[in-house]
Amino acid sequence: MSTLQYQFTANFIGTEAVAGEGDFFKAFTPSTQEQLTDEFTNVSSEQAHQAVEKAAAAFAAYTKLHPHRRADFLDSIATEIEALGDMLVERAVLESGLPTGRLTGERGRTTGQLRMFARLLREGSWVDARINPALPDRQPLPRPDLRQMLVPLGPVVVFGASNFPLAFSVAGGDTASALAAGCPVIFKAHPSHPGTSSLVGQAIATAAQKTDMPDGVFSLLHADNEVAGELVAHPAVKAVGFTGSRAGGLALQRIAQERPEPIPVYAEMSAVNPVVVLPGAIQENATKVAEGLAASITLGVGQFCTNPGLVFLLDSPQSTLFLDTVAEKIRASAPATMLNAGICQNYHKGVQHNRVIPGVHMLAESETESADSRTEGRPAVMTTTAPIFLCSPALSEEIFGPTSLIITCQTETELAECLETLEGQLTATLYATPDELGQTGFDWVSILQAKAGRVLFGGYPTGVEVSEAMTHGGPFPATSDGGRSTSVGTGAILRFVRPFTYQSFPDALLPLALQNANPLGIWRNVDGELTKS
Repeated sequence: MSTLQYQFTANFIGTEAVAGEGDFFKAFTPSTQEQLTDEFTNVSSEQAHQAVEKAAAAFAAYTKLHPHRRADFLDSIATEIEALGDMLVERAVLESGLPTGRLTGERGRTTGQLRMFARLLREGSWVDARINPALPDRQPLPRPDLRQMLVPLGPVVVFGASNFPLAFSVAGGDTASALAAGCPVIFKAHPSHPGTSSLVGQAIATAAQKTDMPDGVFSLLHADNEVAGELVAHPAVKAVGFTGSRAGGLALQRIAQERPEPIPVYAEMSAVNPVVVLPGAIQENATKVAEGLAASITLGVGQFCTNPGLVFLLDSPQSTLFLDTVAEKIRASAPATMLNAGICQNYHKGVQHNRVIPGVHMLAESETESADSRTEGRPAVMTTTAPIFLCSPALSEEIFGPTSLIITCQTETELAECLETLEGQLTATLYATPDELGQTGFDWVSILQAKAGRVLFGGYPTGVEVSEAMTHGGPFPATSDGGRSTSVGTGAILRFVRPFTYQSFPDALLPLALQNANPLGIWRNVDGELTKS
């Protein structure tokens, strides 16, 4: 155990650690449902406004910093998170019930994506600089000098997710991409892991001081729902990042749209991530496909936003082997602690709701009874037919936990009809052989592409690579903006910027990215040609 001193209970308004003036609360450890001893305080409405006002004051200075200095800030955040050592992982284990190995990996993902955005800033071409030099002699009218680039929106409010206390939390992808874009961040901590949040908040505040960032570039607030709504409604806030329930995301979107100046809410909400299994794939290896499905369903107690909640199986002679193998693996899987009692309760309610629908059958449940049904999710897989699924809209709703519904379709037409009824998804997966895709009467790839932000050919969707080419978004309700953005990968930065054109500016007054000498050495579009000159 490290001996580093840290504060579990602090809010940070800029770099200042403060006690909240609102209600007291304590964290719980879901594995035992016991309160931890540390007391936290929510901020008051006045304190929340102070944080936004600090962010607004910091914006002008922060956006004018050389991009390499913002990159240094992101690198420093990663270093300070690593300096917390075992304390951070140990606290996250206590507050989330997730295992040490999972959270150690998640810490690496968090620091890795911070450094990925730092590299993006140093390379610089992401600003999409476009230059049309003046043509004073053009007839019949001269052309003025026009120079466009992406510029930051302004202060951003980010909400932490329950299921990723590090990678989608205080220093997660929303925060990292907003800070990279040049936007100060006001972070609303998730109440399920307040101590973990305060630790990372302190790491960011320390990094801001060490790299001489404007005070207010980042704040961490524990806040109730009313104050959280006030953050979104504040006129200085220009965008919102959120990962969580559909109800929560839509509530924030309503607040944002009812403002005198509506702002974008980038909310990742719900998905069932359908998996389509065609006969050729299970004929080649029914056992392998089925074992992979069962492992994906139960990974992380099913608490991934990419968990495969629906499986569409086109009936074939090998279907029985496929189903038997899934059932065997689910029976052998053990219940495990979920993130909190509320999530666990909703999981069991969802399973019970579906299993009593006529025509839905329990294929298999874990044969190990839960040690504590209040906190442990028991894996379960149910089956039904396409006609039942098409008549029961509730079956396509997300159940957050280690469960999936397998729908057997007798014909390709039934399968296509089922897929057409689905809402937008983060992912869709297709198991098939290239030969059968060439012989089918349906373009399954196009059908799935219309429904999801990412389509996998084989494999399973749990696990999201943090890389330049990743899309983690999708049509509504997977994301609130209709799938036009991603919250993972370098493309996430585009949520927090807008195009801006400088017309007829003296060269010395232009941003470095647009100056004639191209001092940053980035790729730019000059009269339709990409060049570094």
